Amino acid sequence: MKRSIAFYLLTLSFGTVLTADRPNVLFIAVDDLNHWVGHLERNPQAKTPNIDRLAAMGVAFTNAHTAVPACEPSRCAIMGGRRPWTTGCYKNGHKWKDYQAPGEGLSAQFLKAGYHVAGAGKIYHSMHFYPEEWSEYMDRAGLSGNGPGVEKDDGYHVDKVFPDLKDEDIIDWHSASYCVERLEKKSDEPFFLACGLYKPHLAFVAPRKYYEDFPLESIELPPHLENDLDDIPPAGVQMAGPEKDHAKFLKSGRWKAAIQSYLATCAYADMNVGRLLDALENGPNKDNTIVVLWTDHGWSLGEKQHWRKFALWEETTRTPLIWVVPGMTKAGRKSSRPVDLMSVYPTLCDLAGIEIPDHVEGASIVPLLKDPDAEWKLPAITTHGRNNHSIRTETHRYIRYSDGSEELYHNAKDQYEWTNLAQDPEQAELKAELAKWLPEHEVHGPTYKK
Repeated sequence: MKRSIAFYLLTLSFGTVLTADRPNVLFIAVDDLNHWVGHLERNPQAKTPNIDRLAAMGVAFTNAHTAVPACEPSRCAIMGGRRPWTTGCYKNGHKWKDYQAPGEGLSAQFLKAGYHVAGAGKIYHSMHFYPEEWSEYMDRAGLSGNGPGVEKDDGYHVDKVFPDLKDEDIIDWHSASYCVERLEKKSDEPFFLACGLYKPHLAFVAPRKYYEDFPLESIELPPHLENDLDDIPPAGVQMAGPEKDHAKFLKSGRWKAAIQSYLATCAYADMNVGRLLDALENGPNKDNTIVVLWTDHGWSLGEKQHWRKFALWEETTRTPLIWVVPGMTKAGRKSSRPVDLMSVYPTLCDLAGIEIPDHVEGASIVPLLKDPDAEWKLPAITTHGRNNHSIRTETHRYIRYSDGSEELYHNAKDQYEWTNLAQDPEQAELKAELAKWLPEHEVHGPTYKK
């Protein structure tokens, strides 16, 4: 039986904290935030004190990866519990409601279990959702994801300054406020509270005060090689698309400016995370609220001559993933075990004593929350398009494309994935072992259609 075996073990191991009252859940989703956060130490320029504060409160996973490096299918996988090769939801534009039936979502399980389920901002793609899976959801009418006058590519391919842009001009401020209001009150029933932050998603524009910590003259480019694509198969080069965004930035000379803007929007997102944490810590729910923070995928800023997500390398797949579970997680712990975001759905159900639906394909990481160094045999698997997969272990990444071409990196020695070992005959046995994790069957199209 999938229900509460781990939950009852937690009761024996950690006392009554989670049993006197069912635990609340604060569910924080951040859009397009890569591993440029302080506690992951990938980019020393990043300043994310509030996300780092959360990491210091519990367990931070240093080798966490998305299921899909694109917004819509990633959120469909995380919230719906099925991998893209099961649903057929592989890419943006694959409308997630064509791939997930009402009642299958994570929030629906908490609603059926008697929780008050509230949400704000971007949890599913484009801030759409099934209303029947929520008790309430913030009305976003009249609110902007970017702010007045800000267009999609502002602060990215073009340089526009918005000196009068205020915190509250961006929807994230209001999404956080909606959740802060609920965190400040004692609830008569357990709650599942989801806050979806839109930034640092394009446009890379934030109120100008967030740029002050990132003066343009101090910006450094990420570690990169000019010839990094030379040992990558054509399918990988096509995924990188060096003739697209990267060519534009080299021509315009705005590579550093784009990084500055990205860091500033990350700082804006971090500010809103801080507001949520302050409300929780100063409110009546601190001692019985699970906190999980995840981001839907990574983001590349010129590494391998690639920008945005939409690829299978470290920059595009690796994400922050932080868990705080009262009575279980110990402060300031890190786990290097490879996990992917398919773990979020079953882990939350496991912690709350809710039966994990049969359709859910991910694995609960409760053992790693109890002991971040516990044995863990599963890799993190990322999919981008049908038959394109990455298998990430604690030491290696193996990529196989739909045409059968391959990449292999020894991440423990080559953290920026500069040397493709796939053609080395001595790696044949390792590749064969990693290839066993590839799916045997992949669907072509929607498995559910309204």
